[in-house]
Amino acid sequence: MIASTNWTRRDKAQLRKGLLFISPWIIGFLAFVLYPLIYSFVMSFARYSGLQSPVWLGFQNYVRLFTDPLVWKSVDNTVFYAIRAVPIGLIIGLLLALAMGRAVKEVSVYRTALYLPSLIPIFAMSFIFIVLVNPQYGVVNEFLGLFGVPNTNYLGDPIGAKNVIVALAQLGAGNTALIFLAGLNGIPQTLYEAARIDGASRLTSFLRITLPLLSPVILFNLITGLSAGLQVFTPAYIMTNGGPDNGTLFYMYYMYKNAFSYAQLGYACALSVVLFLAGLVLALIVYTIAQRFVNYEIVS
Repeated sequence: MIASTNWTRRDKAQLRKGLLFISPWIIGFLAFVLYPLIYSFVMSFARYSGLQSPVWLGFQNYVRLFTDPLVWKSVDNTVFYAIRAVPIGLIIGLLLALAMGRAVKEVSVYRTALYLPSLIPIFAMSFIFIVLVNPQYGVVNEFLGLFGVPNTNYLGDPIGAKNVIVALAQLGAGNTALIFLAGLNGIPQTLYEAARIDGASRLTSFLRITLPLLSPVILFNLITGLSAGLQVFTPAYIMTNGGPDNGTLFYMYYMYKNAFSYAQLGYACALSVVLFLAGLVLALIVYTIAQRFVNYEIVS
């Protein structure tokens, strides 16, 4: 049986000071996270334009959602993007981290150069990519033309446009690389020395030591990558406006259009609730599967 705690005057004063220090976070969480979440859930059951009073509809928005062909089109586009951008991003991030971790004199310069693209805002990179893949004078077509590949309007093709956005996402791999680099630095070098003494090759050491001990970092980057993948929006908004033929109509972009182009905030709230639940379920599935592969302990 746990005995009750007797709070002294000093304990209460320290508690008040602690709450005072974290009050900005508490206020921000209540005002910008919890309240919008509850408000969106309530409005998802109503027809609401943002200008008139909401009209209660019950579950009609959700019934419409699951029968809306554009919703399923946006889901298909989002899944297409996520299953390509996230794994590729993990691989590139790990390769960059291995390059950043090399024991060379100019390593600080390399780290800066490899991380620098991640500092460029995504909307700015979207405009740059429009020029790079231009079918007439873009660098990409000029380069591929050296190998006999004809000029292609990648943003004019649904699959090509999605692949361009997948490629654009890889410029943010520097953030993932920094997290991988922190994980690599946390692996004891004695394990690699012991492996070399036993005659293990670099590939064997990577597969048997590096990857298992990086598994918590891989899981973290996977979860954050999937979260970002489900919320892809900016490149489609700037580069293609959801086209061509709804080929880049991602889920977040369709939700945005319903809220701010069609003034259907209630329906957009229903879309946001489903996205929240889908992300939660996906995270739980990943965590459940990862329990078999993630190693949180380092045995010296």
